[in-house]
Amino acid sequence: MIGQFDSQSGAHFAFTDRWGGVSAAPYAALNLGGAVGDDSAAVLKNRRIAAEALGLDADHVVWMNQVHGRDVALVDGPFQGDGRSELQPLDGIVTLRRGLALAVLTADCTPVLLADPVAGVAGAAHAGRPGLVAGVVPALVEEMVRRGAEPGRILARTGPAVCGRCYEVPERMREEVAELVPEAWATTSWGTPAVDMAAGVRAQLASRGVTTLEQSSVCTLESGDHFSYRREGTTGRLASYVWLEAAQA
Repeated sequence: MIGQFDSQSGAHFAFTDRWGGVSAAPYAALNLGGAVGDDSAAVLKNRRIAAEALGLDADHVVWMNQVHGRDVALVDGPFQGDGRSELQPLDGIVTLRRGLALAVLTADCTPVLLADPVAGVAGAAHAGRPGLVAGVVPALVEEMVRRGAEPGRILARTGPAVCGRCYEVPERMREEVAELVPEAWATTSWGTPAVDMAAGVRAQLASRGVTTLEQSSVCTLESGDHFSYRREGTTGRLASYVWLEAAQA
C-alpha cells in the first residue's frame, strides 16, 4: 500500500503503490485519482485507507485538479471537491500549515515533494512533460522561497515515475523539451528518442539551489506494482504526500 515512507528533520514523505484498496479493475486496487472514471465512493474509501496507514486525517489532505500547467497556490486547507474532481486547477501547492498533507496524483508523471522544516514550508508539484517545460518545478521553489524557505535547506524527493529508458517520444518532441531542459534529453533502452523527466526535474531544482534530493528508483512503466498510463491506458493513480510534523502542544 505505502510503497515508501521517509521522515527527516520533521518532514514526512510518502508514496503509494497500487495495492491495498477497494477499487475494481481496471483501477485495482488503491486508486487515489478522482477523475479517471473510477467509482467516487471507492476513491474516497481508498484515500481514507491511505491516510490512515500514514497516521493522517483524510480530511486534512490537499488534492489538486492537475492540468499540466505551472500555476502554484498557497493553501491552508483542502479545496472543496466532490471526491470525483477537485475544483482548483493547479499543478503546484505550498503550505505553511504544519500537519497539513499535500498530495500529488501520478501514473507516469513525476511527483515532486519539497520541505524546509526550519522555515515550516512544504510544497508539492505534478511534473508531467508539459509542466516540466512550462516550469512548474522552478515556480514551486520560487513560491516556497517567497514564504521563507531557503533553497539550501530544502529537502526534495521525487516519486515513482516513468524512467528515461522507457519514456519514448517522437524525435521532434525530444528536441523541443531539450531546448528548454537539456538534461531531459534521453534515449530508450532500445535506442529511440526519449525524455528523462527525473533528470529534468533534478536539473531544475539544482538551478534554483535545491540539491538535497532523493529520487525513487521505481519506473512505473516497468513495475506491475504501480499504475502506468503508458502501459495500461485506463488505470488508477498513485499518490505522493508531503507534510511537516505538527508542533507539539
